Amino acid sequence: QVQLVESGGGLVQAGGSLRLSCVVSGRTFSTYGMGWFRQAPGKEREFVAAINWSGGRTNYANSVKGRFTISRENAKNTVFLQMDSLKPEDTAVYYCAANPVGSSGASSSVYDSWGLGTQVTVSS
Repeated sequence: QVQLVESGGGLVQAGGSLRLSCVVSGRTFSTYGMGWFRQAPGKEREFVAAINWSGGRTNYANSVKGRFTISRENAKNTVFLQMDSLKPEDTAVYYCAANPVGSSGASSSVYDSWGLGTQVTVSS
């Protein structure tokens, strides 16, 4: 397992943008697939976006497709989530996760390491 630390959350008005970052400890970052999930109050955690080990394959939830972009810099052990055209329904705690199989899967069951989360609040 690796350790993950998210940052970049905050309060933004609807239509605005935020960029989340997740720094991963360990020398094996480049072999891990990375994902972002979110959990709103009173709701189940849901998949947002994922990227495979090389960055060559990405996967998005339908609710964020065209608005969010996931990317990674293996040299910096960092994965990003660029969030544009934010909506109030995007308000949630956003979690970064790592999967050792290197995939861009949407199922939380393949991810074995999780960060503590960063709060994103979008006001209307």
